[in-house]
Amino acid sequence: MATVAAVIASTHHPFYYRASTSTGADRPPFADEWVAKIEAFRETLTRAEPDVLVMVGSDHFHQLWLDNMPQFLIGKAPFYDANFYNEEREFGLPRMFLHGHEELSAYLLREGIDAGFDLAFSNELRIDHSITCPLITLRPEADLPIVPVYTNIFAPPMPQPKRFVQLGRAIRQLVEAWPSDKRVAIVGTGHLSLELGGPRQFGPHGPDPEFDRKAVEWIAAGDVQSALADVSLDSLWLPGNATHGFMDFMLMMGVAGDNAKADYVDSLDLFHTMEAYFTWYPPVPSSTVPSSTAPSSTAGTP
Repeated sequence: MATVAAVIASTHHPFYYRASTSTGADRPPFADEWVAKIEAFRETLTRAEPDVLVMVGSDHFHQLWLDNMPQFLIGKAPFYDANFYNEEREFGLPRMFLHGHEELSAYLLREGIDAGFDLAFSNELRIDHSITCPLITLRPEADLPIVPVYTNIFAPPMPQPKRFVQLGRAIRQLVEAWPSDKRVAIVGTGHLSLELGGPRQFGPHGPDPEFDRKAVEWIAAGDVQSALADVSLDSLWLPGNATHGFMDFMLMMGVAGDNAKADYVDSLDLFHTMEAYFTWYPPVPSSTVPSSTAPSSTAGTP
């Protein structure tokens, strides 16, 4: 059976690539700290030595629109072109060409039906920054095959938060049951409080620091039940109009398992949003865990 080598969740800020590669007067004052945090975070995936990446993200109305928005979709192509023109223009993101893993994609689609999910699929999926940004931060070589899993966090009617948790649990179970000797890292990116295009988009410290604080605590502690009790489709509008991306973090909590404390926790308060980084498996050497945010236990370690 396949091995879940790592479970990793993060935000996917599209300006990181430009900030990290800029020099001189063009380099923003927060770039050095951001790069240092990302390089420490990157080590969590490197140590896991994965063969395949299952990557959870959401299309930002690039390929999927209000009139054609599946709730949960799996890419099933041998190759994927990545990033769209506006992402190149606005964020400076590079064009990328990624290999897919058709066997694992087909397996998840087939077995996902028996697990209670009528998953959509695409053989013509193009990848946007919700998946390329974690590749840039975690695996800049982009040398591993991927299985993209897209969720609907933008177009009503959206799935209930509990369905994201349930899908995360199902993905974990299916990967572990996949008859293969491969090591699989499951990587997902979402949002904390976030405003896109609205009046709070560039406010100080993100739209809702209190929501961010609770969200980081829930994820770090694996407190799925508190998150489900406090979060609804209606309540997620309040911290910012794009905060429904937190449901992708809830999916990753489902992958990690109820009450599974993260082995690595870090965050960065940028001028308009809170970045956050979490890893379950493998255990992180104490010298690399940020002391201010590291959980007191490594529960969940296999």
